[in-house]
Amino acid sequence: MNEATAAKILSQTDRELWLVTATDGARRGGLIATFVCHASLVESLPRMLIAVARHHHTWELIEKSGAFGLHLIGQEHVELVWRFGLESGRGTDKLAGLSFEMGATGTPLLTDVLAWLDCRVEAGFDMGDRTIYLAEVVDARQMRNQPPLTMSRLLQIAPPERLEALSRLRQHDSALDATAILAWREHIADTRR
Repeated sequence: MNEATAAKILSQTDRELWLVTATDGARRGGLIATFVCHASLVESLPRMLIAVARHHHTWELIEKSGAFGLHLIGQEHVELVWRFGLESGRGTDKLAGLSFEMGATGTPLLTDVLAWLDCRVEAGFDMGDRTIYLAEVVDARQMRNQPPLTMSRLLQIAPPERLEALSRLRQHDSALDATAILAWREHIADTRR
């Protein structure tokens, strides 16, 4: 495979950044996700797909609660990207000091964002490095009507030290993901024999 060509093709997309929150009752947390997409054409039955790496604290919370919140954020929320994207929730409460309400699913939903979706997991699919969740949207709210922050815009406005931290984290996560993907592929191949 030509990895450089694949990377170039994939870099042409510009994904919005989603802030994901979850709680298991005792613990709460969140992360920044780019693999989030609408998964239903039926307006009265909205569904979402999201992929969460299995080594993240938020994955543990979603697994236990069966629910999560999805938040669209704007450029003015860039500090939330650093809070939820560069630190683990295992050692810190990422929601401390933020304004939020509890959703119908019991998920903390931030009130100072562009919009949120309160989601209940309908199915999870183990893909080795991450779990892809299919979830029903049980509630939604839009607070502001403006464009969401995208990955390319984040890279344009991020200070050099934040870009460096993002790069280090991406390399770390990539190494973990590669090991998990290869083990999963080997497992799948073994089950087909």
